[in-house]
Amino acid sequence: MRGFVRSVLALASVAVFAPAMVEAQARPVIAVLYFDNNSIGRDRADFEGVGRGIADMLITDMASNPTIRVVEREQIQALLTEQNLTKAGTIDPQTAIRLGKIIGAQYMITGGFMSDGRGTYVLTARAINVETSGITNPVRLTSKGDDVLGLIAQLSTKLNTDMKLPALQVGQAGAAAATPAGTPAAAVAAAPAQQAQAAEAAPAARPAARPAEARPATQVAEARKPVKMDIRTAMLYSKALEQEDAGNRTAAVELYRQVVAKFPEYTPAQNKISNLSRR
Repeated sequence: MRGFVRSVLALASVAVFAPAMVEAQARPVIAVLYFDNNSIGRDRADFEGVGRGIADMLITDMASNPTIRVVEREQIQALLTEQNLTKAGTIDPQTAIRLGKIIGAQYMITGGFMSDGRGTYVLTARAINVETSGITNPVRLTSKGDDVLGLIAQLSTKLNTDMKLPALQVGQAGAAAATPAGTPAAAVAAAPAQQAQAAEAAPAARPAARPAEARPATQVAEARKPVKMDIRTAMLYSKALEQEDAGNRTAAVELYRQVVAKFPEYTPAQNKISNLSRR
């Protein structure tokens, strides 16, 4: 009798969890490689590490779409280290496909960042289908560098469209969102609990401002803080990631704190400080 009950319970658990497992497997897996530095001019070297930060921000933004699964940047870093590609520079499509097969991704995102030396910044990206080797037409976006997260959100939306992936829902990161995504990227096998945690970490909407005459001086100072991440802050964040990957936790935390000082709304930097401090 007990054996019969256990069998019934086992079948019931399969019936409950099987649809969720099928749904998770049906979601395409996306991996974002570090962006190349295609900058020109005498300041080219200043942007050498920014491709790491651009990739991290794109991962964070795309991970807010619950209909796809995005490989975390730490997994990408570990894979590049394992394959001796951390200093390889540009990764060609065939290498990207090989990496995609190793990590279990259906699409690999590659791209480039360019500063023209006169204050204009260009992002280009394309998606590579690991199974068919097909490559989408490159997406090209231009900005003056005063709203990096807005540029990333545009790129995320365009890539979703070009790969024929489900559109982002209203309120999520992308063109439809009023606030840039700020939650950590979901793991490749993201569970519902992880998705709930990401939603909880998302930045809340700013409260409505009170009349100026009724606001304390501290709130007036808060209102003057930037609401957009400029390219210099993005470069700071990229340097912090580089220091973290190199195992220099103290230096990484200091750089993340500088990012938060310049852009308090950016949750990933806050989370990085918390995680590294706990270690």
